[in-house]
Amino acid sequence: MYDERFGAWLVSRYADVRAALADPRLVALPPGRTLTHLEGGTHSAHRAVVSPVLGGAALAALTAGVARTAYVLARRLAARREADLVAEFCQWLPTAAVVTALGLPYEDTARVHEWCRTGLDHLGGHHPELDSFLCPYIARRRARPGDDLLSALCTAHVDGRPLSDEAVAGLAGSLLGAGGEATARGLASFLANLLDHPGQLRIVRARPALAAGAWAESLRRDPPLHIVLRRAVEPVGAIPAGATVACLLGSAGRDATRFADPDRYDVFRTDPGQLAHGSGRHFCAGVLLARLTAEHGLRALLTVLPDLRWVPGFRPVPEGLVSRSPRTLPVRPR
Repeated sequence: MYDERFGAWLVSRYADVRAALADPRLVALPPGRTLTHLEGGTHSAHRAVVSPVLGGAALAALTAGVARTAYVLARRLAARREADLVAEFCQWLPTAAVVTALGLPYEDTARVHEWCRTGLDHLGGHHPELDSFLCPYIARRRARPGDDLLSALCTAHVDGRPLSDEAVAGLAGSLLGAGGEATARGLASFLANLLDHPGQLRIVRARPALAAGAWAESLRRDPPLHIVLRRAVEPVGAIPAGATVACLLGSAGRDATRFADPDRYDVFRTDPGQLAHGSGRHFCAGVLLARLTAEHGLRALLTVLPDLRWVPGFRPVPEGLVSRSPRTLPVRPR
């Protein structure tokens, strides 16, 4: 249906949202330089570059960086009587993980974290200082590449030619954005769902292999991004060319025709779907980063803080329309 106040065609059912996100006639907006915005053959070529470099040494470096940072942050909470998981864990872990993966100095994490809060995001937002920040590191990696993700982008070739500095900066920015607010919000909702269901938390603690399913179920029930916008480049059914399409991920994830008891959080749900990071050609390149952050972050918290629980009387309340998650998660670490 068309919503005049929102100025967009609304798509809310699971099957329709999934189809819209994968439809080549519906493209991302606003214009940007991330994988989400690269169209046609260029999009496919760049995506073919990014997929392989997220394996091997780059993946090992990312995994080690996530695990190490998660344990450092968890140990900082261990001696506290009360703490806020959002401010002291969720908001810092994803940014630090991506900074580590790209081989950037750890001391720049705070600066990158602030950029993620003021314009840099996984949908193509771009901070004006990002290129000037990345430029000297790109030059150094081109001269002396290492085994980090930024080196992999600098040494990658498309159609026999290396990626331009702008393309490298754009792809690095999309990964930094993917490791920023969206992943932090997703991690906050993930921890909130598990702490709010202590029985399921005990099961995940005893069976760590369930963590991946628990994360996918949290993305279904409480995605960090509830609305994704697309622009029609040609007519799609009743939707005219040039129109804006709003894919309602939050609604799709609770479609009762697709999911039994959709409001219930259930780590044993066999098919939680896959919409929170996009679908089809617009599948978010940061999905791997987000999953590693969630799984290793949870593992660190459960290992270092085995008695982690809510502050008495607290229940998480998600806030926000487009981006949505609990603003605070006050806990007793011990």
